[in-house]
Amino acid sequence: MRATFRNLFSILNVAAFFRDRHDHAMSAMRWTLILVPMAALIGTLCAAFLWSLDAATQARFDYPWLLYLLPIGGAAIALLYHLTGKTVEAGNNLIVEQIHEPGGGVPLRMAPLVFIGTIATHLFGGSAGREGTAVQLGGSLASAAARLFKLDPPSIRVVLMAGVAAGFGAVFGTPLAGTVFALEVLAVGRIEYSGILPCLLAALVGDWTCHAWGIHHTPYHISTMASGAAAMLVEPLILAKAAIAGVAFGLAGLVFAEANHALGGFLKTRIPYSPLRAAFGGILVIALVWIVGTRAYLGLGVWSAIPGDPTIAGFFTGPADPWSWAFKMVFTIVTLSAGFKGGEVTPLFFIGAALGNALGWLLGAPLDLFAGLGFVAVFAGAANTPLACTIMGIELFGATHAVPIAVACFVAYICSGHNGIYLSQRIAVSKRATRAHSHGATLRDARASRRTRRGDGVFINKKEH
Repeated sequence: MRATFRNLFSILNVAAFFRDRHDHAMSAMRWTLILVPMAALIGTLCAAFLWSLDAATQARFDYPWLLYLLPIGGAAIALLYHLTGKTVEAGNNLIVEQIHEPGGGVPLRMAPLVFIGTIATHLFGGSAGREGTAVQLGGSLASAAARLFKLDPPSIRVVLMAGVAAGFGAVFGTPLAGTVFALEVLAVGRIEYSGILPCLLAALVGDWTCHAWGIHHTPYHISTMASGAAAMLVEPLILAKAAIAGVAFGLAGLVFAEANHALGGFLKTRIPYSPLRAAFGGILVIALVWIVGTRAYLGLGVWSAIPGDPTIAGFFTGPADPWSWAFKMVFTIVTLSAGFKGGEVTPLFFIGAALGNALGWLLGAPLDLFAGLGFVAVFAGAANTPLACTIMGIELFGATHAVPIAVACFVAYICSGHNGIYLSQRIAVSKRATRAHSHGATLRDARASRRTRRGDGVFINKKEH
């Protein structure tokens, strides 16, 4: 009798095992059927966007007078959003909010609006990036896919994360970093492992599709100790210098994020009408060009048709103007605070590489290595995504430099505090043991709490929310 029960139990266990495997296989097939076409479409749109961005940048160099249309172009973009896109003005923050708490979804019109707005920004000379556009393209298409397949809230969260991963991976050619970025950007100190395989699949397909359309990303090389002396990169002196630089990178990310939010809030208060605010911002950018005496800090800063202009690639090849990072920061903060579209990440790459170049000279360290460290570490501090940025550094510069890259990114993350470019990020794990945050508090909450304490003259160490 006991043997019969044991045999029956064994049969039931085997049946349950195969039933679980069957369920897993069906789930994988379902996600593949949803994610592959979605990611391929996102990759295609990112390819079209990158091609258009290069064409707009070339046109700006060919026709310098376009800069003087920046106020008009900015006003037109803002008016377009004012009339048709008020619900999508939050951009990346809207996507993060919808991943946390799926509700109304991300409107599909976000995709064409941010596409047109970003191209116009770069055509007329605004200093902005491209990651925001790619992420919003991915998020809006992912939300449309979720509505099409009538997904439940947990599945909506996953498909939105996958859309972010596809857009980020495709626009920078870094699918692994895109995967981790989509999982890490949601909350400070926590990674959402629930979407790891869908995000990886989407990021890979998005990147493959973008390359299939003939898009090539700018290569960056760190030649220092690239062969035969990799062990030198983990020597205490090099790592100590990387940590010192990491402090500066984190503070740069903090200043960028806080200045961007502060100026943006100030301009919204003083000039409530968004088209007028964008026009004023365009006038400020033109004035900055005249004050600085160069147009080198307009656009992405990845390349320039004017010999001698500081560019991201140039910071890897030799000494550069030690204040290029500060100029680019000012130009970008004014552009984005006024309401121009694009993103913060590529300008952060420029700021980081320029600051790393300057710090490399100051610390007596390899300039190309420290330009590479700054390239990813300032972004790590500003976006609170140290793991994604470490992986990005390895994808871009090679595993030889992994240890100093990790040191710079982790230190920058700690030193940037509870600040960031994405105010909808939630604080899952506080960066400092002396500061606690209520469950679900966002960076926006933390920032409002700090402003309240400063305004009241009261300093509270136990809680920020």
